[in-house]
Amino acid sequence: MRRLRACLGAAAAVSLAAVGTTALVAGSASGATTALSNRWYAAAPYLMPLDNDPPDAGAIMDATGLKAFQLAFILAPNGGGCTPTWDGTAAVSSDTAVQSVINTIRAKGGDVSVSIGGYGGTKLGQACSDPAATAAAYQQVVTKYGLHAIDFDLEEPEYENTAAVRNEIGAAKILQQNNPGLYVSVTTAGTADGTGWFGKQMLLEAKSQGFTPNNFSIMPFDGGFNGAASQTSALANFNTILQSTFGWDQATAYAHEGFSGMNGRSDTGEYFSQADFQTVLDFATGHNMDRFTFWSLNRDRQCSPADNGGRTSGTCSSVTQNSWDFAKYSVKFAGATPPTGTPTPTPTPTPGGGCKPAWNAATVYTAGNEASYNHHNWKAKWWTQNETPTGADWGPWQDEGAC
Repeated sequence: MRRLRACLGAAAAVSLAAVGTTALVAGSASGATTALSNRWYAAAPYLMPLDNDPPDAGAIMDATGLKAFQLAFILAPNGGGCTPTWDGTAAVSSDTAVQSVINTIRAKGGDVSVSIGGYGGTKLGQACSDPAATAAAYQQVVTKYGLHAIDFDLEEPEYENTAAVRNEIGAAKILQQNNPGLYVSVTTAGTADGTGWFGKQMLLEAKSQGFTPNNFSIMPFDGGFNGAASQTSALANFNTILQSTFGWDQATAYAHEGFSGMNGRSDTGEYFSQADFQTVLDFATGHNMDRFTFWSLNRDRQCSPADNGGRTSGTCSSVTQNSWDFAKYSVKFAGATPPTGTPTPTPTPTPGGGCKPAWNAATVYTAGNEASYNHHNWKAKWWTQNETPTGADWGPWQDEGAC
Protein backbone atom coordinates (compact mmCIF):
# COMPACT_ATOMS: atom_id res chain seq x y z
CA MET A 1 0.00 0.00 0.00
CA ARG A 2 1.36 3.40 -0.97
CA ARG A 3 1.59 5.93 1.87
CA LEU A 4 2.37 9.60 1.58
CA ARG A 5 4.73 8.99 4.45
CA ALA A 6 6.91 7.01 2.10
CA CYS A 7 7.71 10.32 0.49
CA LEU A 8 7.65 12.32 3.69
CA GLY A 9 9.59 9.88 5.84
CA ALA A 10 6.76 9.50 8.31
CA ALA A 11 6.69 7.46 11.41
CA ALA A 12 4.97 4.39 12.42
CA ALA A 13 5.63 0.88 12.97
CA VAL A 14 8.11 0.37 15.82
CA SER A 15 8.51 3.08 18.39
CA LEU A 16 10.67 3.33 21.46
CA ALA A 17 10.40 6.11 23.89
CA ALA A 18 12.82 6.31 26.74
CA VAL A 19 12.57 8.19 29.97
CA GLY A 20 16.12 8.78 31.07
CA THR A 21 17.66 9.01 34.49
CA THR A 22 20.29 11.30 35.93
CA ALA A 23 22.85 8.84 34.59
CA LEU A 24 21.65 9.57 31.08
CA VAL A 25 21.79 13.31 31.66
CA ALA A 26 25.22 13.18 33.23
CA GLY A 27 26.59 11.36 30.21
CA SER A 28 25.12 13.88 27.80
CA ALA A 29 27.13 16.29 25.70
CA SER A 30 24.09 18.50 25.19
CA GLY A 31 23.21 19.68 28.68
CA ALA A 32 19.84 17.91 28.78
CA THR A 33 17.27 19.07 31.27
CA THR A 34 15.65 16.96 33.95
CA ALA A 35 13.37 14.34 32.44
CA LEU A 36 9.68 15.01 32.04
CA SER A 37 7.14 12.50 33.31
CA ASN A 38 6.68 9.26 31.36
CA ARG A 39 3.25 10.48 30.31
CA TRP A 40 4.69 13.42 28.39
CA TYR A 41 7.05 11.24 26.34
CA ALA A 42 4.15 8.88 25.65
CA ALA A 43 2.10 11.84 24.40
CA ALA A 44 4.79 13.45 22.20
CA PRO A 45 3.52 14.05 18.63
CA TYR A 46 5.87 13.72 15.67
CA LEU A 47 7.71 16.74 14.29
CA MET A 48 10.09 16.78 11.34
CA PRO A 49 12.65 19.46 12.28
CA LEU A 50 14.41 19.57 8.89
CA ASP A 51 11.64 18.93 6.35
CA ASN A 52 7.93 19.48 5.58
CA ASP A 53 7.97 23.21 6.43
CA PRO A 54 8.85 22.73 10.12
CA PRO A 55 6.64 24.80 12.44
CA ASP A 56 8.06 26.77 15.36
CA ALA A 57 8.11 24.35 18.30
CA GLY A 58 8.20 27.20 20.80
CA ALA A 59 5.07 28.74 19.30
CA ILE A 60 3.27 25.38 19.56
CA MET A 61 4.27 25.12 23.22
CA ASP A 62 2.93 28.62 23.92
CA ALA A 63 -0.35 27.99 22.10
CA THR A 64 -1.14 24.51 23.44
CA GLY A 65 0.86 23.79 26.58
CA LEU A 66 2.63 20.90 24.81
CA LYS A 67 5.97 19.97 26.36
CA ALA A 68 7.25 16.94 24.42
CA PHE A 69 8.08 16.42 20.74
CA GLN A 70 8.94 13.29 18.75
CA LEU A 71 11.66 14.39 16.29
CA ALA A 72 11.90 12.37 13.06
CA PHE A 73 13.83 10.56 11.54
CA ILE A 74 17.12 8.77 12.21
CA LEU A 75 18.24 6.55 9.31
CA ALA A 76 21.38 4.87 8.01
CA PRO A 77 23.44 7.03 5.60
CA ASN A 78 22.12 7.03 2.05
CA GLY A 79 25.58 6.01 0.86
CA GLY A 80 25.71 3.04 3.22
CA GLY A 81 27.14 2.40 6.65
CA CYS A 82 26.12 1.82 10.26
CA THR A 83 26.16 5.37 11.60
CA PRO A 84 23.12 7.52 12.47
CA THR A 85 21.99 10.37 10.23
CA TRP A 86 18.96 12.64 9.98
CA ASP A 87 16.90 11.49 6.98
CA GLY A 88 19.89 9.61 5.58
CA THR A 89 21.79 12.80 4.73
CA ALA A 90 22.88 14.79 7.82
CA ALA A 91 25.26 13.03 10.19
CA VAL A 92 24.19 13.12 13.82
CA SER A 93 27.82 13.51 14.87
CA SER A 94 28.14 16.93 13.21
CA ASP A 95 24.54 18.14 13.59
CA THR A 96 23.84 21.64 14.89
CA ALA A 97 20.44 22.37 13.29
CA VAL A 98 18.39 19.80 15.20
CA GLN A 99 20.40 20.50 18.34
CA SER A 100 19.26 24.12 18.09
CA VAL A 101 15.61 23.03 17.93
CA ILE A 102 16.12 20.81 20.97
CA ASN A 103 17.81 23.63 22.89
CA THR A 104 14.84 25.91 22.18
CA ILE A 105 12.34 23.34 23.42
CA ARG A 106 14.32 22.59 26.57
CA ALA A 107 14.80 26.28 27.33
CA LYS A 108 10.99 26.52 27.55
CA GLY A 109 10.74 23.59 29.96
CA GLY A 110 10.06 20.87 27.40
CA ASP A 111 11.99 17.92 26.00
CA VAL A 112 12.18 15.64 22.97
CA SER A 113 12.26 12.05 21.91
CA VAL A 114 14.06 11.13 18.71
CA SER A 115 12.37 8.82 16.22
CA ILE A 116 14.22 6.09 14.37
CA GLY A 117 13.05 4.62 11.09
CA GLY A 118 9.84 5.72 9.40
CA TYR A 119 8.55 4.69 5.99
CA GLY A 120 11.26 4.78 3.32
CA GLY A 121 15.02 5.09 3.44
CA THR A 122 17.48 2.55 4.81
CA LYS A 123 17.12 1.78 8.50
CA LEU A 124 20.04 1.05 10.78
CA GLY A 125 18.54 -2.36 11.51
CA GLN A 126 19.02 -3.15 7.83
CA ALA A 127 22.51 -1.66 7.57
CA CYS A 128 24.15 -2.82 10.81
CA SER A 129 25.55 -6.31 11.23
CA ASP A 130 23.83 -7.37 14.45
CA PRO A 131 21.86 -6.08 17.44
CA ALA A 132 24.99 -4.89 19.26
CA ALA A 133 26.16 -2.80 16.31
CA THR A 134 22.66 -1.41 15.82
CA ALA A 135 22.42 -0.48 19.50
CA ALA A 136 25.86 1.20 19.38
CA ALA A 137 24.67 3.42 16.53
CA TYR A 138 21.54 4.41 18.45
CA GLN A 139 23.54 5.03 21.61
CA GLN A 140 25.38 7.77 19.70
CA VAL A 141 22.03 9.54 19.29
CA VAL A 142 21.12 9.11 22.96
CA THR A 143 24.49 10.50 24.05
CA LYS A 144 24.67 13.32 21.49
CA TYR A 145 21.31 14.80 22.52
CA GLY A 146 21.19 13.63 26.13
CA LEU A 147 17.92 11.89 25.36
CA HIS A 148 15.36 10.90 27.89
CA ALA A 149 13.29 9.26 25.14
CA ILE A 150 13.85 7.50 21.84
CA ASP A 151 11.33 6.21 19.31
CA PHE A 152 11.91 3.21 17.03
CA ASP A 153 9.55 3.45 14.08
CA LEU A 154 9.58 0.12 12.24
CA GLU A 155 7.68 0.09 8.94
CA GLU A 156 7.79 -1.36 5.47
CA PRO A 157 10.02 -2.62 4.06
CA GLU A 158 12.13 -3.15 7.19
CA TYR A 159 9.49 -4.92 9.21
CA GLU A 160 9.24 -7.54 6.46
CA ASN A 161 12.97 -8.29 6.95
CA THR A 162 13.43 -10.87 9.70
CA ALA A 163 17.09 -10.05 10.31
CA ALA A 164 16.41 -6.31 10.47
CA VAL A 165 13.57 -6.78 12.97
CA ARG A 166 15.85 -8.97 15.08
CA ASN A 167 18.48 -6.22 15.03
CA GLU A 168 15.97 -3.51 16.01
CA ILE A 169 14.35 -5.48 18.84
CA GLY A 170 17.76 -6.63 20.04
CA ALA A 171 19.05 -3.05 19.97
CA ALA A 172 16.01 -1.90 21.94
CA LYS A 173 16.71 -4.50 24.59
CA ILE A 174 20.38 -3.48 24.81
CA LEU A 175 19.55 0.22 25.09
CA GLN A 176 17.03 -0.55 27.81
CA GLN A 177 19.66 -2.51 29.74
CA ASN A 178 22.46 0.01 29.26
CA ASN A 179 20.37 3.10 30.03
CA PRO A 180 18.57 2.47 33.33
CA GLY A 181 15.05 3.84 33.40
CA LEU A 182 14.37 3.64 29.67
CA TYR A 183 10.66 3.81 28.84
CA VAL A 184 10.27 1.70 25.72
CA SER A 185 7.37 1.61 23.28
CA VAL A 186 7.23 -0.61 20.20
CA THR A 187 4.75 0.42 17.48
CA THR A 188 3.64 -1.54 14.45
CA ALA A 189 1.13 -1.15 11.63
CA GLY A 190 -2.56 -1.35 12.48
CA THR A 191 -5.30 -3.37 10.77
CA ALA A 192 -8.97 -3.87 11.52
CA ASP A 193 -7.98 -7.08 13.32
CA GLY A 194 -5.39 -5.21 15.40
CA THR A 195 -2.22 -5.83 13.43
CA GLY A 196 -1.15 -7.92 10.48
CA TRP A 197 1.16 -10.89 10.03
CA PHE A 198 4.38 -8.88 10.17
CA GLY A 199 3.24 -7.06 13.28
CA LYS A 200 2.52 -10.36 14.97
CA GLN A 201 5.94 -11.67 13.96
CA MET A 202 7.53 -8.60 15.54
CA LEU A 203 5.67 -9.29 18.80
CA LEU A 204 6.88 -12.90 18.72
CA GLU A 205 10.45 -11.70 18.15
CA ALA A 206 10.21 -9.48 21.23
CA LYS A 207 8.85 -12.41 23.23
CA SER A 208 11.61 -14.74 22.01
CA GLN A 209 14.29 -12.25 23.05
CA GLY A 210 12.74 -11.78 26.48
CA PHE A 211 12.22 -8.10 25.76
CA THR A 212 9.32 -6.46 27.62
CA PRO A 213 8.76 -2.81 26.70
CA ASN A 214 6.39 -0.44 28.42
CA ASN A 215 3.98 -0.53 25.48
CA PHE A 216 3.28 -1.71 21.98
CA SER A 217 1.46 0.83 19.79
CA ILE A 218 -0.42 0.40 16.52
CA MET A 219 -1.23 2.89 13.76
CA PRO A 220 -4.90 2.41 12.87
CA PHE A 221 -4.97 4.30 9.57
CA ASP A 222 -4.08 3.64 5.90
CA GLY A 223 -5.87 0.33 6.09
CA GLY A 224 -9.55 0.83 5.32
CA PHE A 225 -10.36 2.71 8.51
CA ASN A 226 -13.26 5.13 8.67
CA GLY A 227 -13.26 7.34 11.76
CA ALA A 228 -12.85 6.67 15.46
CA ALA A 229 -15.15 3.64 15.79
CA SER A 230 -12.98 1.60 13.44
CA GLN A 231 -9.87 2.73 15.31
CA THR A 232 -11.11 1.85 18.79
CA SER A 233 -12.27 -1.52 17.45
CA ALA A 234 -8.75 -2.17 16.15
CA LEU A 235 -7.27 -1.16 19.51
CA ALA A 236 -9.57 -3.62 21.28
CA ASN A 237 -8.59 -6.37 18.85
CA PHE A 238 -4.91 -5.58 19.31
CA ASN A 239 -5.40 -5.87 23.05
CA THR A 240 -6.57 -9.45 22.52
CA ILE A 241 -3.43 -10.18 20.47
CA LEU A 242 -1.23 -8.83 23.27
CA GLN A 243 -3.04 -11.01 25.79
CA SER A 244 -2.60 -14.18 23.73
CA THR A 245 1.04 -13.44 22.83
CA PHE A 246 2.36 -12.50 26.25
CA GLY A 247 -0.11 -14.17 28.58
CA TRP A 248 -1.33 -10.88 30.02
CA ASP A 249 -4.81 -10.19 31.34
CA GLN A 250 -6.84 -7.45 29.65
CA ALA A 251 -5.87 -4.67 32.05
CA THR A 252 -2.16 -5.50 31.81
CA ALA A 253 -2.38 -5.59 28.02
CA TYR A 254 -4.04 -2.17 27.91
CA ALA A 255 -1.36 -0.82 30.26
CA HIS A 256 1.18 -1.94 27.62
CA GLU A 257 -0.76 -0.61 24.61
CA GLY A 258 -0.54 2.62 22.63
CA PHE A 259 -2.19 4.53 19.77
CA SER A 260 -0.37 6.35 16.97
CA GLY A 261 -2.82 8.15 14.68
CA MET A 262 -2.78 10.45 11.66
CA ASN A 263 -4.56 13.78 11.88
CA GLY A 264 -6.84 14.94 9.09
CA ARG A 265 -6.63 13.18 5.75
CA SER A 266 -4.55 9.99 5.71
CA ASP A 267 -2.33 8.77 2.90
CA THR A 268 -5.16 6.64 1.49
CA GLY A 269 -7.86 9.30 1.72
CA GLU A 270 -9.36 8.41 5.11
CA TYR A 271 -10.40 11.37 7.26
CA PHE A 272 -9.83 11.71 11.00
CA SER A 273 -11.37 14.81 12.55
CA GLN A 274 -10.95 16.50 15.92
CA ALA A 275 -14.04 14.60 17.10
CA ASP A 276 -12.41 11.30 16.10
CA PHE A 277 -9.31 12.19 18.11
CA GLN A 278 -11.46 13.00 21.15
CA THR A 279 -13.24 9.65 20.90
CA VAL A 280 -9.96 7.72 20.68
CA LEU A 281 -8.50 9.81 23.51
CA ASP A 282 -11.50 8.91 25.68
CA PHE A 283 -10.98 5.24 24.83
CA ALA A 284 -7.26 5.41 25.58
CA THR A 285 -7.66 7.13 28.93
CA GLY A 286 -10.69 5.06 29.86
CA HIS A 287 -8.70 1.86 29.37
CA ASN A 288 -5.52 3.21 30.97
CA MET A 289 -3.55 2.88 27.76
CA ASP A 290 0.07 3.96 27.87
CA ARG A 291 0.59 6.03 24.70
CA PHE A 292 -1.30 8.49 22.49
CA THR A 293 0.57 10.19 19.65
CA PHE A 294 0.05 11.23 16.02
CA TRP A 295 1.70 12.05 12.70
CA SER A 296 2.31 14.96 12.62
CA LEU A 297 2.73 18.49 13.99
CA ASN A 298 3.94 19.58 10.54
CA ARG A 299 0.40 18.72 9.38
CA ASP A 300 -1.44 20.25 12.35
CA ARG A 301 -2.69 23.33 10.49
CA GLN A 302 -5.31 24.07 7.86
CA CYS A 303 -4.44 23.87 4.18
CA SER A 304 -4.67 26.93 1.99
CA PRO A 305 -7.88 27.47 -0.02
CA ALA A 306 -6.04 26.33 -3.13
CA ASP A 307 -5.61 22.87 -1.58
CA ASN A 308 -9.37 22.58 -0.92
CA GLY A 309 -8.75 19.62 1.39
CA GLY A 310 -8.65 17.31 -1.59
CA ARG A 311 -5.16 15.88 -1.16
CA THR A 312 -2.94 14.49 1.56
CA SER A 313 -0.14 16.84 2.49
CA GLY A 314 2.93 16.72 4.68
CA THR A 315 2.42 20.33 5.73
CA CYS A 316 -1.33 20.60 6.46
CA SER A 317 -4.22 18.38 7.50
CA SER A 318 -6.79 18.84 4.67
CA VAL A 319 -9.55 19.31 7.27
CA THR A 320 -11.04 22.48 8.72
CA GLN A 321 -9.13 23.41 11.86
CA ASN A 322 -7.28 26.00 13.87
CA SER A 323 -3.53 25.60 14.02
CA TRP A 324 -2.45 22.99 16.58
CA ASP A 325 -5.95 21.66 17.28
CA PHE A 326 -4.68 18.08 17.26
CA ALA A 327 -1.69 18.81 19.50
CA LYS A 328 -4.14 19.70 22.27
CA TYR A 329 -5.29 16.07 22.47
CA SER A 330 -1.71 15.06 23.26
CA VAL A 331 -1.66 17.70 25.99
CA LYS A 332 -4.85 16.24 27.46
CA PHE A 333 -3.43 12.71 27.36
CA ALA A 334 -0.40 13.92 29.32
CA GLY A 335 -2.79 15.14 32.02
CA ALA A 336 -2.53 18.87 31.35
CA THR A 337 -5.15 21.40 30.29
CA PRO A 338 -4.59 23.26 27.00
CA PRO A 339 -5.05 27.05 27.08
CA THR A 340 -8.53 28.23 26.14
CA GLY A 341 -8.53 29.59 22.61
CA THR A 342 -10.71 30.13 19.59
CA PRO A 343 -13.22 27.28 19.16
CA THR A 344 -12.55 24.83 16.37
CA PRO A 345 -14.43 26.01 13.28
CA THR A 346 -17.33 23.91 12.05
CA PRO A 347 -16.64 22.52 8.57
CA THR A 348 -18.81 24.11 5.90
CA PRO A 349 -20.18 21.74 3.25
CA THR A 350 -19.41 22.49 -0.36
CA PRO A 351 -22.09 24.90 -1.70
CA GLY A 352 -25.00 22.87 -2.98
CA GLY A 353 -22.97 19.81 -2.16
CA GLY A 354 -25.09 17.28 -0.37
CA CYS A 355 -23.53 13.84 -0.17
CA LYS A 356 -24.19 11.54 -3.11
CA PRO A 357 -25.31 7.95 -2.44
CA ALA A 358 -22.67 6.11 -0.42
CA TRP A 359 -19.98 4.26 -2.35
CA ASN A 360 -20.57 0.50 -2.44
CA ALA A 361 -17.81 -1.99 -3.21
CA ALA A 362 -20.24 -4.26 -5.08
CA THR A 363 -21.60 -1.53 -7.37
CA VAL A 364 -20.26 -1.04 -10.89
CA TYR A 365 -19.51 2.63 -11.64
CA THR A 366 -18.90 4.02 -15.10
CA ALA A 367 -17.40 7.34 -16.18
CA GLY A 368 -19.36 10.23 -14.68
CA ASN A 369 -21.10 8.21 -11.94
CA GLU A 370 -20.91 9.81 -8.51
CA ALA A 371 -20.73 8.44 -4.96
CA SER A 372 -19.80 9.67 -1.49
CA TYR A 373 -17.07 8.25 0.74
CA ASN A 374 -15.43 9.60 3.90
CA HIS A 375 -17.51 12.80 3.78
CA HIS A 376 -16.41 13.63 0.21
CA ASN A 377 -18.20 13.26 -3.13
CA TRP A 378 -16.34 11.38 -5.86
CA LYS A 379 -16.83 11.07 -9.65
CA ALA A 380 -15.73 7.96 -11.53
CA LYS A 381 -13.23 8.61 -14.34
CA TRP A 382 -13.87 5.25 -15.98
CA TRP A 383 -15.41 1.83 -15.28
CA THR A 384 -14.60 0.70 -11.75
CA GLN A 385 -15.80 -1.76 -9.14
CA ASN A 386 -14.48 -2.45 -5.60
CA GLU A 387 -11.82 0.29 -5.84
CA THR A 388 -12.06 2.54 -2.78
CA PRO A 389 -12.28 6.25 -3.68
CA THR A 390 -8.98 8.06 -3.01
CA GLY A 391 -7.32 11.15 -4.42
CA ALA A 392 -4.56 9.18 -6.14
CA ASP A 393 -3.82 10.66 -9.55
CA TRP A 394 -3.69 7.20 -11.12
CA GLY A 395 -6.91 5.99 -9.49
CA PRO A 396 -10.38 5.75 -11.03
CA TRP A 397 -11.94 8.44 -8.80
CA GLN A 398 -11.93 12.25 -8.94
CA ASP A 399 -12.42 14.04 -5.61
CA GLU A 400 -15.24 16.62 -5.89
CA GLY A 401 -14.77 17.99 -2.40
CA ALA A 402 -16.32 17.72 1.04
CA CYS A 403 -20.04 17.10 1.47
